[in-house]
Amino acid sequence: MATTYDFVAANKRRSALLIAVFVVVIVAVGWVFMKLLGYGPIGLVIAVIVAVGMSLVGYYSGDKIALATAGAQGPIKKEDQAYLYTMVENLCIAAGLPMPRVYLMNDPQINAFATGRGPERASIAVTTGAIEQLENEELEGVLAHELSHVKNYDVRYMTLVAILVGILTLLSNYFWRASFFGGRRRGNDSGGGQLQAIFMIIGLVLIIIAPILGQLIQLAVSRKREFLADASGTLLTRYPEGLARALEKIGAATDAPLDHANQATAHLYISNPFGPQVKGFNKLFSTHPPIAERVKALRAMDHSPA
Repeated sequence: MATTYDFVAANKRRSALLIAVFVVVIVAVGWVFMKLLGYGPIGLVIAVIVAVGMSLVGYYSGDKIALATAGAQGPIKKEDQAYLYTMVENLCIAAGLPMPRVYLMNDPQINAFATGRGPERASIAVTTGAIEQLENEELEGVLAHELSHVKNYDVRYMTLVAILVGILTLLSNYFWRASFFGGRRRGNDSGGGQLQAIFMIIGLVLIIIAPILGQLIQLAVSRKREFLADASGTLLTRYPEGLARALEKIGAATDAPLDHANQATAHLYISNPFGPQVKGFNKLFSTHPPIAERVKALRAMDHSPA
């Protein structure tokens, strides 16, 4: 049976593989694009530089970008929010983790997420709605879930996904603009016009495909990670019911999205920031398993002493 250490090692390997795959994809797309525009070998060099550069930015600054995208404020100090800070501090002691930076999101919805390169560089952001609406054991369950993402190195993998999906979106926008302005045309006017038409078709296709591709990449961050974090979190609190009740409150809340909800970072949150009730065809593209399934799994757990 796989242990927590196996999951940590697997997450580290997947992080490295994810960077490599995205670099290859971006270089390949960049090469094709520059080839069509007639830029020659210099286009490939530019694509490599952009791919490697943005991947490094995603690795070293992805947490800052995710926090800024979410409108998170902080990091807070203990005197700013003693209740929240102390709860995170106590859970970190129990988990053997260094204290992460703690941020607040001024939003009435109940939600939270963790980000960073690993335990030593982690951050946790919590909505004001979670602090105001959740009971002590419920909020503790939510925080333990997020700290489990940190301990399992999910945060590194998920932060990279958020940034690299953004790169694909930027590429699609670049194609779209180039379809109007074009590159260095070769041949006669007729050939140039045909090339311009090709650019427009490619740009339109990418504009349509990029959001779908982004969603599929986010789904590659297995929904089992959420179940694993739920289970790992309850090992810290020894009280699955706390997180189960918190999830029920999230599920019963309004479907209004978070103020700063963003498709690129949706998979970072404990619950879908666009609304907890995902229905119909959208379930196929949801970044989270259904809340009812998570609650059922939590209530099937037994952490009582043998």
